[in-house]
Amino acid sequence: MSNGPLTLSARLCLLAWDAAGPAAGATAQRPAPVRAAALVELARRGLLTDEDGIATPVDLDTSAGDAVLDGLLELVRESRPHPWRTWVTLRARVTFDAVREQLVADGFLRAEKRRVLGVFPTVEYALERTAVVKALREETRQILRGTLPVAGISERDAALAALAAAAGLLDENTPDRRVEQLTERAGASMPGLASIVREVSTAVTAGRAVAASP
Repeated sequence: MSNGPLTLSARLCLLAWDAAGPAAGATAQRPAPVRAAALVELARRGLLTDEDGIATPVDLDTSAGDAVLDGLLELVRESRPHPWRTWVTLRARVTFDAVREQLVADGFLRAEKRRVLGVFPTVEYALERTAVVKALREETRQILRGTLPVAGISERDAALAALAAAAGLLDENTPDRRVEQLTERAGASMPGLASIVREVSTAVTAGRAVAASP
């Protein structure tokens, strides 16, 4: 994909943002998949590992070199142990807000100050680099549709597509078999990573079901 320097959480946020429209209003879908992507990114970088289903920091000193990821890593270190699924939603808004501000700083989103009822200050956000997000969405769609062989997809792109499918961000009716293939591909070179992607994806999908229920 064309946005290699962006973290998984940033790319997932852009996909979710486009799906939700330009307004800043929080949706039930956004924070959880963005947090899930951040967890997978930390696991990919070897900073979080799985110990009997618990998301566990590898050590107390190593950093990711990214403010959002380091913030989440510090939160995990300072909290009592939790399973991956719990971390998908626990204080997930903190990660979402941090990713959003990072995207503003990098020029992918723009922040617009407004006043509600002419009195109460608020900030609304909108996509700035729409062409980049359009390309990202189309590339992810192609992966989900199965037009690209799984073996030719990078592990990082496979992880993004699997998480996007779990969050239902692209309105694609992706077969379960394809999602499972992408999940396995996401962890091809790192033992245990596919299981982590599967766990957080399940939590994201469960969150969608809860949000959709009356």
